[in-house]
Amino acid sequence: MSKTIQFDDFTKVDLRIGTITDVHDFPEANNPSYQLTIDFGDLGIKKSSAQITTLYEKEELLNRQIVAVINFPKKQIAKFMSECLVLGAVNGNDVVLLNPENKVLNGSVVS
Repeated sequence: MSKTIQFDDFTKVDLRIGTITDVHDFPEANNPSYQLTIDFGDLGIKKSSAQITTLYEKEELLNRQIVAVINFPKKQIAKFMSECLVLGAVNGNDVVLLNPENKVLNGSVVS
């Protein structure tokens, strides 16, 4: 188990719902990954790198809603700038994406 944090620490993390609008292979990444373009509604479009190639084909990711942290600093990964962190549950060597049970507005707050 991780170190206990205060609730104020949790409230600093901006978790939002977005829809994947574009997916590309990312051969320059150290681990097999996709480059994702994600629509967060009024918050705009953000890009992310995600190591989800073992469970997901590019076509099935299109129009899928995901949960992401949108207020981390940007991170350079090879020649790609990742602007958010897509969340998933680690299951062995695979990552299973987190997503809302029902469709919601892009940019919706996760609390």
